[in-house]
Amino acid sequence: MTADVPPRTSVSRATGRPGDASPFALGLLLRRAHMRAATVMSEALRPLGIELRHFAVLIVLVDRGPTVQRDLAAATGADKAGIMRVVDDLERKGLAVRKTVPGDRRVRAVEITPQGLELFDAAHVAAESLAERLVAEMDAGEAEQLTNLLTRFAYPAVDEA
Repeated sequence: MTADVPPRTSVSRATGRPGDASPFALGLLLRRAHMRAATVMSEALRPLGIELRHFAVLIVLVDRGPTVQRDLAAATGADKAGIMRVVDDLERKGLAVRKTVPGDRRVRAVEITPQGLELFDAAHVAAESLAERLVAEMDAGEAEQLTNLLTRFAYPAVDEA
């Protein structure tokens, strides 16, 4: 004997609507997207002997030039100890060097080396086809639209009032 059981639906307990419309949905979706992108981009970096955390620092150094470790930590979302380990790794590999900052012997600026620039360029070449794979399911213009939306989301305009 079987009872009539209504079909299961994926209704959000928080809202009673299908799907996940909870306040956590966007953050979880962004985390999932980050994990997918990080996994794919790690494939490009692995043969070059570096990880995403190393490449994040190289991006900042190429963009800003010599940068103090405190600012590298802020730009990459790393903590002080974490950024020190990454810079140590980059120095060991000959990809970056620490230099004293004129006027403050206690502060060190990190600078990318010519070898670091070569690796930076090689990583971009290696990542190109993988990046295309990430957006292969999107229609023309959607990847650019996604980039624009995520940029606005990550860097909201500051009210100048």
